[in-house]
Amino acid sequence: MRIFGVNIPDNKRIEIALTYIYGVGPVVSHRALAAAKVEVSKRAKDLSADEVLRIQNFIEKNYPVEGELRQLVRGNITRLKELQTYRGARHSRRLPVRGQRTRTNSRTVRGNVRKTAGSGKRKVDLK
Repeated sequence: MRIFGVNIPDNKRIEIALTYIYGVGPVVSHRALAAAKVEVSKRAKDLSADEVLRIQNFIEKNYPVEGELRQLVRGNITRLKELQTYRGARHSRRLPVRGQRTRTNSRTVRGNVRKTAGSGKRKVDLK
């Protein structure tokens, strides 16, 4: 089954399966199911086409998801860069934005760059 262009796993409960959509977490998923009057414990494969349509319509009307949400986030980051804010500068330098330390533990944002020097001693080739 596909909702918003995302493949929803069939064997998971629909409450969990909806969280595969970008922008839909557990809370939004629960609200959508309550509004669409769909049982939370149902499996994704057991949903009727009408139930899927009701869930999709509720999420589409009330929350930005997938491409629309990604576009919003990208726009916000671009705005920060253009305003030359501190956070924008951190984004453009590909460094952690939310106050994390960078002496160690910033591998995720920096892309696993290892800039530590060795012992300074050159290794001698064996002859």
